Formats: sequence, structure tokens, C-alpha cells
Amino acid sequence: MAKINLSRFNFEMQRKFPDATGDFSEIINQIALAAKIVSQEVNRAGIADILGYAGDTNSSGDSQKKLDVIANEIFINALDHIGKFCVMGSEENDEMVLLGQKHPKGRYSILFDPLDGSSNIEVNVSIGTIFSVMRRVTPLEQGDGTIDDLLQCGRKQVAAGYVLYGSSTMLVFTTGHGVNMFTLDPQIGEFILTNENVQIPNTTKYYSINEGNALNWSEPLRRYVDGLKTKNNIHGKVLSGRYIGSMVADVHRTLHYGGFFSYPQDSVNTEGKLRLLYEANPMAMVVEQAGGRAIWGGGDILDIVPKSLHQRVPVFLGAKKDIDAIEAQVFGAGG
Repeated sequence: MAKINLSRFNFEMQRKFPDATGDFSEIINQIALAAKIVSQEVNRAGIADILGYAGDTNSSGDSQKKLDVIANEIFINALDHIGKFCVMGSEENDEMVLLGQKHPKGRYSILFDPLDGSSNIEVNVSIGTIFSVMRRVTPLEQGDGTIDDLLQCGRKQVAAGYVLYGSSTMLVFTTGHGVNMFTLDPQIGEFILTNENVQIPNTTKYYSINEGNALNWSEPLRRYVDGLKTKNNIHGKVLSGRYIGSMVADVHRTLHYGGFFSYPQDSVNTEGKLRLLYEANPMAMVVEQAGGRAIWGGGDILDIVPKSLHQRVPVFLGAKKDIDAIEAQVFGAGG
């Protein structure tokens, strides 16, 4: 079978939709370009002396690593000039990112976490980039977008995905027509389609949650997770905990093997830890497109109307079977 690279895949997808403008193809190609550059920087981090902290904190109060700053600049520089966006939002920037007078403005807005899991950089654990694309809601003739173009319900996303920087670099995304995975071939510098129309299996051996926080959880959540260590659960077998601490890596494993990933609210992080716009929404779209579910405890994540750029939210996502059980047994929905 001939290998299909990202450009050919985008071209063939575009041909299936006569009204397509080619905007998505250009957006995804630029994201892929930025991902290749970040991948090189990640692989050279120790040699190039770009490990460690930059000395600042981001808008969420997290200490910025040098690579956080570098990855942020790479993605902004790759996307600001292509004429497809009216405004951008980055987890590393306090305010929305305006494109400036010299760049044409387009019909979309984009949000991204340029380097998710960066606390793992120095120990060579997989990290990633997460992105979310929406149509602008302000008039095109207005030029620059506004905060309204970014603060949209997750159902409004028209594309979402992530890049995994691990033993190989993978680009995973959806435009609302299934989830496809591409692996970077370093010999030719191209992303090659390696997993087509990915579906989360409803059978699993694993669950993913940081049990170091268990004392801070609600009693129903503790009881549910304890049940996973016995045969008294929906799978009827003992499951194994797998938690990396990099959302991209944990979600990527969940897409392949099923089960669930969660970063819940607790007595310390009462609103959860993950960002709605930069992490939860795009991953929720990917998971739903792969046949799974993503909830926060009061409904589906994609139905939340955001109130601020850096809003946090509890996250439970994975195979529909697992998330339905969590919703019923932890949050009492339908029971």
C-alpha cells in the first residue's frame, strides 16, 4: 500500500467537499510545520541548553520552561501571517494574541497549548501540543478578532487535535469527520498517515488518574477508582493504573487502549486543573470523534460556555462505556 502523506490526505479530503476553500488544508499544514520545528527543538533540548525554567510564570500561574516560550513563539510565527485567523489564544499568554496590522485577517480563530506536559521535559517523557480551531463570530470586514471569537462553546470547534513528541512525533487531528493519526518520517520530513479513522475500544486493561491526589477526591470518586482494582467494576476484571502526567500522552494511550483519563476537581483544585479552551475542549472533540465521551461532572465538556480565556475545568474522558459509568456512579446521573 502506498504511503499517504499529510498534504495528499488533505487534498483528497478537500475533493470530497465541493464547497471547501482549502483553508483547513493550509491551517493543518502550518501546524505541521510548527510541529516539525518544535520536535527538533525538543530532541535537541539538552544539547542546546534550553532545558530548565525561563524565570517567568504563565497566565495560569505555572512556571514557564524555556521550551514553553520557544514553542509558543514557533506556533505564533507559523500561524499569524497566513491570512486564515483573526485572533489567537495561547496558554502561555495572559491576553489574546492580536495579529498586528501587517498580517491579513481571516475567518477563523485558534487556541493552543504550545507545550503540554512541559514539566516532564527534563526527564525525557512524552510531551505535546494541543490546538483548537473555530470560525470567527465577529464580522470579517472588522479585521481583528475579539475575545468573542475565542470564548466559544466547544461544539463550535471546526478542527482540533494534538501533536505528540515521543519516541516518534505524531500529529493527530479531526475536522469533524473522524480522527486520523500521522507519524513524522524524519528521513523525508513528512507526516505519514499511520492510523486511519481511529475508534476508542470499549474494552481495556487501563485507567489513568493521579492517585496521589486520592485523599482530596470526593468519596464517590475514591470508591469508583478503588473498584477498578478489584473485579467489582464494569469490566469485571482488575485494571492497571497508567498515569504519565502529560495530557497528550495519557489521552493518546487512551485512544489506543480504551479506559479513561481524568484530572478531576478535588478539595485543593476545586475547579479542576486543566484549561477548558486549550486542553479540555480540543481533546473532548477528538475523543468524541473517536466514539468516546468527555464530561466534567455536570454534563459534556463541549457544551460548556466559557467565561474566560484561562478557565479551568474537571476532565473525565475516554471510552463511552467508562465515561457513562463514571457519570452514573460518581455523579449520580441517570440514577
